[in-house]
Amino acid sequence: MTRTHCPYCALQCGTRLEVSPQGLVVSPDEDFPVNAGRLCMKGWTAPRVLSAADRLTSPLMRPRPGAEQRPVAWETALDHVGAELRRIVSAHGPDAVAVFGGGGLTNEKAYALGKFARVALGTSQIDYNGRFCMSSAAAAGQAAFGLDRGLPFPVTDLASAEVVLLAGANVAETMPPLMRHLDGADLIVVDPRRSATAERAALHLSPAPGTDLALALGLLHVAVADGRLDRDYVARRTSGFDQAWRHAAEWWPERTERVTGVPVADQFAAVRMLAAAKRRYVLTGRGAEQHSKGTDTVSSYVNLALALGMPGREGSGYGCLTGQGNGQGGREHGQKADQLPGYRRITDPAARAHVAGVWGVDPAGLPGAGPSGYELLDSLGRPGGPRALLVFGSNPVVSAPAAAEITARLASLDLLVVADFVPSETARMADAVLPVTQWAEEDGTMTNLEGRVLRRRRAIDPPPGVRSDLWVLRELAVRLGRPGHRFPDDPAEVFAELRRASHGGPADYSGIEPEALDDPAQAAHWPFPAGGTSTPRLFLERFAHADGRARFRAVGHRDAAELPDGGYPLHATTGRVLAHYQSGAQTRRVPESVEADGEAFVEVHPDTARRNGLTAGSLARVVSRRGATVARVRTVASLRTDTVFLPFHFPGAGRANLITNPALDPVSRMPEFKVCAVRLEPLGSGVTTGSGER
Repeated sequence: MTRTHCPYCALQCGTRLEVSPQGLVVSPDEDFPVNAGRLCMKGWTAPRVLSAADRLTSPLMRPRPGAEQRPVAWETALDHVGAELRRIVSAHGPDAVAVFGGGGLTNEKAYALGKFARVALGTSQIDYNGRFCMSSAAAAGQAAFGLDRGLPFPVTDLASAEVVLLAGANVAETMPPLMRHLDGADLIVVDPRRSATAERAALHLSPAPGTDLALALGLLHVAVADGRLDRDYVARRTSGFDQAWRHAAEWWPERTERVTGVPVADQFAAVRMLAAAKRRYVLTGRGAEQHSKGTDTVSSYVNLALALGMPGREGSGYGCLTGQGNGQGGREHGQKADQLPGYRRITDPAARAHVAGVWGVDPAGLPGAGPSGYELLDSLGRPGGPRALLVFGSNPVVSAPAAAEITARLASLDLLVVADFVPSETARMADAVLPVTQWAEEDGTMTNLEGRVLRRRRAIDPPPGVRSDLWVLRELAVRLGRPGHRFPDDPAEVFAELRRASHGGPADYSGIEPEALDDPAQAAHWPFPAGGTSTPRLFLERFAHADGRARFRAVGHRDAAELPDGGYPLHATTGRVLAHYQSGAQTRRVPESVEADGEAFVEVHPDTARRNGLTAGSLARVVSRRGATVARVRTVASLRTDTVFLPFHFPGAGRANLITNPALDPVSRMPEFKVCAVRLEPLGSGVTTGSGER
């Protein structure tokens, strides 16, 4: 029996793996407090992916442009990739090569990827798909508290909550085991859809897509006007309230109702529920964050929590429900464009000097900050943009906004290299595909949504011919002329180096002894400095700003980047469903997930469907200014008549991101996944949707 963790979301549920004659068997680890014996269907079926019929076990290459990918030896693939990288860098400079990582990579892989990009390649062109997930909440948390950790308290604290406001988080489908910690609380759910989580809410607020910021400002207005402001807390522990209030003062309840559609009575009910409870939380998810104003929206919910005196008090607070498996650790250790290990800023001379010292390089030789995720992808193959891209742990053909344009950018490259374990839609486009190990076949560490560092343990050997990402990075570094010992492929050695690199940084792992991670009852929450202890609860005495105070952030409402009009009269919003995860590259290979949801679909109110000539089960084109996606119609009576919903897990013509808007948040550079203007068109029976089948 091997103790490890689920490969999917940021809960990182504890699991036990056993090898049986029927294959790898998974069961929940009842001793791990986050899930305490529960798993969702994705966790129960996770081993199925490891034996997928199309599992990659040999490198693939194209013998010439446009030819089919063919199996080759590792030496052949690596020598070719190394030679092409050297050629491109020699002809066009190091920034002609880009690297795109993933929020599911282990801490060791994320760290090594950032080091490889900046030291072996010397490029500033590195970012990761976490830019599409938690970046707005990270920016808002940094601004408010001086530190970004998804939950600044243990998940288990939520079990004693009386009231929890969930803004844009459908926990019942995206993180089902978390619901056990919310069963005792009255839930206030903010979501345009009556999601599975909203069905369990004491109060459901259904704002029009793109108006979440106006609603949050309105709730702050109600808190002040209704006498619920915690004036003593605001005076002692915060700054900037007056400036924030000037914006919220303009959002009286009737105006908020007119813009958002949320009734005045429900606004008052939500604030009074939060204010009356002693143990209460405000939690945000992707629904609040994936907007061109996502940072401001999250900041407004943080402002509400501060006004009610919640953050930095045991039993209350604000938190972000981080999405990807290592979404927290993945953004801490250097694969994000503007960061170095330990959550250090790449523009900070002291941070550069410290990390360069660990790496044994000149700080002046480290590149500066590069473009954000979407901007990097959109620059591929353009004049002055990267001519080569290495992808680790991501599938941007399906997951990036304006997906047709990003697919065209990938096709324009001189070299596309993808490290993956199945032929994802992005891997199928690659000039070279490198088959790599997966969760049950490797050791390493992950950091879950509460900042708890966890041990991922190897339970089985990978298939013959499969190598680890760390091994691939070392071999490529050697072919780029770097000493192999500077790029170790032993996860324990990499973690030891990561600890040194993070020492003294905001996300300090230097005191975490790997052996301490063997006991699930022993928590290792960062910051965990050398000679110090775990920090399960942040901010109880002071916030991380120099003066110890939290900051209200003055923000005003603005419209979404794109509004419905005569040609595109409906809002479209996207999200996840229970059976699938992210781009679906893994779960679309699980029979149970395909049986539950096997093709792309669009939820439509019955009246909206009738007005557009659609019936339940028919096919529709959902058309935006960027393109169209094909989906099976599901009529949902609880949905707003001005809104349609699409899951983003499906490939081909069913890609929801063919229609989404790449308008970016000016702070976080988050694309506006959650709202765009669309129209519906009926389709004949000869057209197919994106299918869950391989």
